[in-house]
Amino acid sequence: MLTNHAKLMQFFSVANEVTGRKKLQKMIYILQKCGLPFEEKYEFHFYGPYSEELTLRVEELCNLGFIQEKKEDKSNYFQYHYTITNDGEEFLHQFAMDMPEFSGQVEAMKGKSSRFLELVATMLYFDGLSPEENVAKVHTVKPKQKYTDEEIQEAQFFIKWLRH
Repeated sequence: MLTNHAKLMQFFSVANEVTGRKKLQKMIYILQKCGLPFEEKYEFHFYGPYSEELTLRVEELCNLGFIQEKKEDKSNYFQYHYTITNDGEEFLHQFAMDMPEFSGQVEAMKGKSSRFLELVATMLYFDGLSPEENVAKVHTVKPKQKYTDEEIQEAQFFIKWLRH
């Protein structure tokens, strides 16, 4: 049980701060699809791949005082900010995981919007399809997002970059 929590703690230690629940979900999923050993199960949901397991683990880490969740009122919605606490850093030192290097990927994703990461995660969710079928599937399951050809091309390049 603690192994998966420790992997998440390692992620938070590398990320420093993650803004947004959707962004957090997509970042972990994308890292998982890039071969990092995150084991949360994902299903396709309204905003693309979503893991109830991840939501519960983050909640547990917050309850343990290892992760701090700050809720910011944005007038018509709430935005959540996640940071690792001192207790979390201490836990990580005692339960160090041997994880591949992924700080470059995390930094690159932090610089992208949740909307873009939703596109990348959706494309990765359907990565068994041919490139043409993948793009068609994105337009089918995400019609309201109205992703442009340029955004899809940028996502394809981003995926190639992340995986190398």
